[in-house]
Amino acid sequence: MKTFIKTNIASVFASFLDYLLTITLVQVFYADKVWAGIAGTVFRGIINFSLNRHWVFKTVRTNLNLQRKRYFITWSGNLIFNAAGLYCLINLINVQYMVAKIITSLIVALFYNYPLQKRYVFKISD
Repeated sequence: MKTFIKTNIASVFASFLDYLLTITLVQVFYADKVWAGIAGTVFRGIINFSLNRHWVFKTVRTNLNLQRKRYFITWSGNLIFNAAGLYCLINLINVQYMVAKIITSLIVALFYNYPLQKRYVFKISD
């Protein structure tokens, strides 16, 4: 349970930075909402990897390249799910872009990211 709580704290922090970047790109630079959301997701992935490796799972002694490869594989699915969710909610259902981003990222985090990161990316033993 402690790991789950720490994962969520790290996720909330990374998500805050993701949302901040997304809003900035849309509101200040008038970027496309889906592309801004994707940029935020990429930024969140970088922050989240570092927090998970060093603070949540404490696997800094595990092979970094192996973790990077596993994270990239997992994160690629994350990016696809987030981009598809954003596209569908914004363009097909007409949900406000930040509401769509929050809904999509929560669903992906709970049902995809956490299980794969715990059991695949940052697992202690191979």
